[in-house]
Amino acid sequence: MAEKFKPTTPLKTSASAAAPKAPKTTSTEPVEFIFDKSNYKFLIISALIVAFGFVLMSGTTDIYSTTKIVIAPVVVLAGFGLGFYAILKKPEVK
Repeated sequence: MAEKFKPTTPLKTSASAAAPKAPKTTSTEPVEFIFDKSNYKFLIISALIVAFGFVLMSGTTDIYSTTKIVIAPVVVLAGFGLGFYAILKKPEVK
């Protein structure tokens, strides 16, 4: 025979036993960010250089122009290089 389903009542627990409380800290230490203002400037400049390189690459209908084949890829790679520099540059210690 099948047993009847009996609903159970939830256990009554106190609020303090349910979750431990985190210790309260009242420190007023300044928050240190990973990137400095100069890092963001370099990152924005590098994004603009990469975008300019892609605009040069789109250029005119002439596929074999020196601008599309040589100059634009060099500009894009320079933009990526500046972006890597912006990410890896350590902020100045104050």
